[in-house]
Amino acid sequence: MTTTSRQLLSSCKRIIVKIGTSTIMYANGSINLQRLEKLTFVLSDLKNQGKEVILVSSGAVGVGISRLQLTERPKTIPEQQAVASVGQTELMNLYSKFFFGYGQIIGQVLMTRDIVEFPASRLNAINTFEQLLVKGIIPIVNENDTVAVDELDHLTKFGDNDRLSAIVAEITDADLLIMLSDIDGFYNKNPNDEPDAVLFNEIHTITDDLYALAGGKGSSYGTGGMSTKLVAADHILKKSSQMVLANGEDPTIIFDIIAGKEIGTLFSAN
Repeated sequence: MTTTSRQLLSSCKRIIVKIGTSTIMYANGSINLQRLEKLTFVLSDLKNQGKEVILVSSGAVGVGISRLQLTERPKTIPEQQAVASVGQTELMNLYSKFFFGYGQIIGQVLMTRDIVEFPASRLNAINTFEQLLVKGIIPIVNENDTVAVDELDHLTKFGDNDRLSAIVAEITDADLLIMLSDIDGFYNKNPNDEPDAVLFNEIHTITDDLYALAGGKGSSYGTGGMSTKLVAADHILKKSSQMVLANGEDPTIIFDIIAGKEIGTLFSAN
């Protein structure tokens, strides 16, 4: 019997899980504690199975807005960065509590784009991840929103955590990136507007046609941004790795993905 790409996922040893802000926050701006705790349970169990797990988590600004009881997102960059500082602390505090309940130790890794673009700092980042994993610690990664900037002469922003998760998968030589979003996978058109939208089960090459289906490289559908997920998938495929895009409403879906069930969209070069 021929082994499918899905069935091979069970053999993945090092797994990156990326979760978006909309997945860990309620629509009213409050933190979804139930989903957050369920995510930590799943990742802790994967680690108990012998997997190496890295979490890339968005949500610093959203959690900061919730913690400061703001009615809207700040307009200026300094205000947003200050809110992110508060939110990042609160987010890590929650992760620490939940993971501690399942007997796990976590380590925070805040990254900016220049870290992976300069050879010395890139090597340091690789070594840090390796040491955390060797010591049985779960790294939790986010962009360092409090200091990252996107001026042309000092570009330090990744732009989005979708791209960051793909770069983390690259520098850690991960076997699989699981991207949890607020949509079931990649469709041929926006499923929020078109009931007859068809889900892609597997995608092997990122083409201009796919970007067009997502609304173009400069736009997206779904609150997480579909075009940025294609950019991340393209990065993953060029590194001969694989990625699954799926709905993070119930984080236990990760178990089914690794078990080889046809859930979400699998991006694989094979």
